[in-house]
Amino acid sequence: MSIEVNNESGYEVDEAEFAALGRFVLEEMHVHPLTELSILFVDTEVMTELHVQWMDEPGPTDVLSFPMDELRPGREGDVTPAGLLGDVVVCPEIAAQQATVAGHSTVEEMLLLTTHGILHLLGYDHAEPEEEKEMFGLQRTLLLTFLASRRSS
Repeated sequence: MSIEVNNESGYEVDEAEFAALGRFVLEEMHVHPLTELSILFVDTEVMTELHVQWMDEPGPTDVLSFPMDELRPGREGDVTPAGLLGDVVVCPEIAAQQATVAGHSTVEEMLLLTTHGILHLLGYDHAEPEEEKEMFGLQRTLLLTFLASRRSS
């Protein structure tokens, strides 16, 4: 897997940790090993511009996903075709605010947002209650499994 992580936010980010998360999620979702993913951390000014330009919504947001080849998850023994999955853009400043409210660390919030963004790239959504239940359940399972695997290694 080619996971590119760039930090243009001014916040300290462990880029290797986020590359490992991306690799883990894509492997768990049976995405082809030659698939490419980009994770970008930006400041609130850049995130505001992206949010207005692409979502027609004012102000910054926490995470945006920009799909490319519209890849979908595979199944055990049947991975997706290789391709360019897309970009996940995260705003650490917004993540820090949300983490305080949620009662966990900024890093945990950014890992959650990155997982959320990758699932959006894979076609998951949360517009309807049933979709939300599926996506958020999967997101929680993936993140908790990833964190447990990192602690045990």
